[in-house]
Formats: sequence, C-alpha cells, structure tokens
Amino acid sequence: MEKNAKTLKITDEALALEKMKSWCAYQERCQQEARNKLYEYGLWPEAVENIISVLISENFINEERFAKLYAGGKFRIKKWGRLKIKSALKQKKITDYCIKKAMAEIDEKEYIKTLEKLIALKGKQLKETSKIKKNYKLLQYAYGRGYEQDLISEILNMNN
Repeated sequence: MEKNAKTLKITDEALALEKMKSWCAYQERCQQEARNKLYEYGLWPEAVENIISVLISENFINEERFAKLYAGGKFRIKKWGRLKIKSALKQKKITDYCIKKAMAEIDEKEYIKTLEKLIALKGKQLKETSKIKKNYKLLQYAYGRGYEQDLISEILNMNN
C-alpha cells in the first residue's frame, strides 16, 4: 500500500493545527518536515503557511533547536561526521546560520576521539595485508561516514 494512501486527509485548519501540535511535541521537527506533513493532509498552501507560523510562534517548531539536537544525535548515536550532518541538515532546508550553531555543539576533542575509535574498529575488521590498501579503505570508510579527509589522513598518519 502506498504511504499517501494511509495518510488521513484533513481539510479543517484548526484540526490540522491541533494534530501538528501533538506531532511536534512528540519529537523535535523542522519546518520542512511539518510542511510536508501538512501537504500530505491535503491542505492548501495558505493554510499550511498559517499553521507553520502558529507552530513557530508557540515554539513547537524551532529550527536552531532542531539543528542542534539533530546534529548532536547523529554524531553521538550514529557516529556521523560533520560533512554528513551538514548535508542532511541542508536537505531539510535548515539555514546556514542554524547549521553553524549546530556544528558548534559538537565538541572537537570528542569528535576526534570518535573518529579514532571508528578507524581503530574498522582497522581490526579489515583483512587487508597491504598497509597502503588498508589505509585507503579506512580513509574511504571514514569519509563515507562524513568525516573530513584531512582529519582522517592526520589520524592514519599518526597510527603509522
């Protein structure tokens, strides 16, 4: 069954606002997620923007708060690097200002320590005997996780 087939159609703006308040209270949301949800309900653009502005004014939606929590969660739980987090936030149409604030929340020492652990764990899993090939695979792995290439290279060079 299609995703949209299950979505409830709501044309009453007041009812949609109440549903959105509880949806936003359950978990931190960004404007774009809320907008998408409202369009799934079948609301017209003017009603969507009215509801979004009410949600913002009543602090159900706060882009900066969302960005900080999103970045912190993806870093701590999924061990994502800054590049991957920034990319995901941009896809959610978060402003550069909020992205910058979110990146500032990630502690530099913890970031480097996390990257070192990821590289060490992956290094143990690799069966590669050639040091050059192994380092290349580790670089590709960490880069794929969203870490900066120069930082990865620095850590790999320290371990040689």
